[in-house]
Amino acid sequence: MEANDAVLSALASEIGEAERAVALTGAGVSVPSGIPPFRGAPSDDGPDPVWESHDPADFHRRRFDADPEGFWTDRLALRETMYGGGVEPNAAHEALAALEARGHLDTLLTQNVDGLHAAAGSDAVVELHGTSARVVCDRCGATGSAGPVRERVRDGERPPTCDCGGVLKPDVVLFGEPLPDEAFDRAQTAARRCDVFLAVGSSLTVRPAALLPEVAAESGATLAVCNLDATDYSERADYDLRADATEALPALAAALDG
Repeated sequence: MEANDAVLSALASEIGEAERAVALTGAGVSVPSGIPPFRGAPSDDGPDPVWESHDPADFHRRRFDADPEGFWTDRLALRETMYGGGVEPNAAHEALAALEARGHLDTLLTQNVDGLHAAAGSDAVVELHGTSARVVCDRCGATGSAGPVRERVRDGERPPTCDCGGVLKPDVVLFGEPLPDEAFDRAQTAARRCDVFLAVGSSLTVRPAALLPEVAAESGATLAVCNLDATDYSERADYDLRADATEALPALAAALDG
């Protein structure tokens, strides 16, 4: 972290002077909470990537339409892999919530569906890929809490259905589905209007979310990237932090306080 101290100090100054700052978070923010990444090489230091043990095709929209019973069986197994040990917000989630509470962060965009930003106290969250905490009826569009529905599935109701008779679906973006228009429109508007755009814990390869830093930069925003590995934007970023989000974000919050 020492090599990044000067970068953090300069970035803190820009955020402190900005009228609007926006953050985009990816899986790297949630991995320290015990949630495995979806992609990448297996590691001796943490959980293996999700797609090492599960087939992405099982969670495609086509699978849901053709075999909702099998989809929900695999969905429960996927949830056990991702959240089976129980997960809580980490220092990165808490730092972002603190930045928002102190007026330094206008909008928080996330590619994650785990709900940990809200659990940490962030309010201005745009969940680009939806949330696993909710289900939606594929027929009437009604939404509800996912917890009771998962219990129904465990008890043998496969697929779970709505009062209208439609099949319930996790309120997340499946493979083969577009991002919700409203969420992405809000994200693009936030990116265009911000003075500082901070991308944290994201490889910035999954579109269309990966286009948001470009939108911000083209609108004149300062672009900062914080990720353990280089991204496609690292060489173009005004600030490039190769750091663990659970270290960098608390340090950034502290710099803004001090």
